[in-house]
Amino acid sequence: QVQLVESGGGLVQAGGSLRLSCAASGSIVSVGTMGWHRQAPGKQRELVADASSDGTTNYADSAKGRFTISRDNAKNTLYLQMNSLKPEDTAVFYCTVRAKVPFAPWSDFWGQGTQVTVSS
Repeated sequence: QVQLVESGGGLVQAGGSLRLSCAASGSIVSVGTMGWHRQAPGKQRELVADASSDGTTNYADSAKGRFTISRDNAKNTLYLQMNSLKPEDTAVFYCTVRAKVPFAPWSDFWGQGTQVTVSS
């Protein structure tokens, strides 16, 4: 199995910045796409950004120009630098990883979530 440990969430004022981290560990054979999703109160979970193993990145329109996703493949760690935060960014942010573990097909794993709250 794969364990994902997220950190970096918190309370910040509008216009501020936060950096989320997600470290993947466990019996990992290979890691594919890693990403961040978020779920705001009363809303569906949505993709914020993801990064494939070859470095290709993809952003939701709401994240473009403000958020930067990056990964350290040697450490199986994912980051999300969030700048110019807005109150509407308030949500629980989840790390997701597609990974191959021994004797199992490629699967998607989710972190427990980290709360990001942006005050106006």
